[in-house]
Amino acid sequence: MIITFLSDFNSNTTTVNDSYKIGDVVSDFKLKNVDGNMVSLSDYDDAKGFIIAFTCNTCPFAKAYEDRIIALDKMYAPKGFPVIAINPNNPMAQPGDSFKAMQMRAKEKGYTFPYLVDEGQHVYPKFGATKTPHMFVLQKTKQGNVVKYIGAIDDNYKDASAVKTKYVENAVDALLKGEEIKEKETKAIGCSIKV
Repeated sequence: MIITFLSDFNSNTTTVNDSYKIGDVVSDFKLKNVDGNMVSLSDYDDAKGFIIAFTCNTCPFAKAYEDRIIALDKMYAPKGFPVIAINPNNPMAQPGDSFKAMQMRAKEKGYTFPYLVDEGQHVYPKFGATKTPHMFVLQKTKQGNVVKYIGAIDDNYKDASAVKTKYVENAVDALLKGEEIKEKETKAIGCSIKV
């Protein structure tokens, strides 16, 4: 009986086992931006890769990291690694993450990058995102957009000035130099995604 349950459970598991790992090629997606336009990775002809940030309006961790996500885009978009922020939360479960609230937040903070809504919550499970924020660095290759880093932005969500290791920056810098990323995976620190 237990064996049957486990085999049934494993066959139905879609989030952890089937989510992207380091080295996987990411399928393109098309999500609505706060300006009403649809955005895909394929829209970025000149990109060398992407910094994908699963984030939201309401989580205290996401708020603590918001300025750092903005800074990442200002630093790396000109070098070919733009930020694409995706809100994975269900607005029915978290009203502060509604599309209208997202539009207000992006305007208020002057986002220089797309802030997309994962309507129906189809994209975040493919990535295996579990927290807000949860970061993924992708590199564009002939095979497609390959996952090169998964995890946290840095090692101190409380205090940006006390950060010792900037995981996302280190990953992108290594890719820009054609070097191996030293830390490919770290533990994302944040709020659980609201379903």
